[in-house]
Amino acid sequence: MRNAEFNREQVLRGAMTAFMHKGYTKTSMQDLTQATGLHPGSIYCAFTNKRGLLIAAIEQYQLDRNTQFSLFFTDSADVLANLKRYLDNLVVECLSCDSAQACLLTKALNEIAEQDDEIQQIINNNLQIWQDALTQQFDFAATQGLLEGERNSTQRAQYLMMGIYGLRTFAHTHPQAQILQQLADRLFIEVCR
Repeated sequence: MRNAEFNREQVLRGAMTAFMHKGYTKTSMQDLTQATGLHPGSIYCAFTNKRGLLIAAIEQYQLDRNTQFSLFFTDSADVLANLKRYLDNLVVECLSCDSAQACLLTKALNEIAEQDDEIQQIINNNLQIWQDALTQQFDFAATQGLLEGERNSTQRAQYLMMGIYGLRTFAHTHPQAQILQQLADRLFIEVCR
C-alpha cells in the first residue's frame, strides 16, 4: 500500500483550525476530512488516529508561532518596540474572531492535557520554548538599559505570558478593540517596570 501524497503543512493547518474551532473532543473525523481534504484512511495512515493528528497539529502550530514570533524580533536594536508590536498583533488576533487565530496550546491544555501525559508534556515543552524566547528578548532589553525595576527577565516573560492568556480569554467575552488595546498597553507598561 502506498502512502498518500499531500501538503503536510496545509493539512496540519486545516486540522489546527478544526481543533481550535470545535475543540478536540467535538471535532469529528468528518470535520477533519473536510478541514484537511484527506480521506479518513489517509488520516489514519499518515497520523495513526485523531490523537496523532492533534499532536502533529500542535507541532505545526508551534513551528508557525515560532516563525511569527521571530518576524517580530528581527530588529534587536529596538526590543521594546518589537514587543509592543507583538502585543498589538495579539490584540488584532483576538479581535479577528477567527478560530485559526486562537491558541491551540491553550485550547488543548484546557481540554485534554490532564487526561494525556504525552500531550501535556508536548504543550509544556512548547510553552517553555515561548517563555525562553520572551526571556531572551527581555535579556536584550535589560542589557540595553531599557527596563525599570528589579524583576528578572524570566519573571517578566512569565508575567507577559499570564497577561496574554488573560487577554485572549477576556477577548472571548469582551471583544471591543478599544478595551483590549488598553489592556495590552497596560500589560506592556507593567511588564517593563
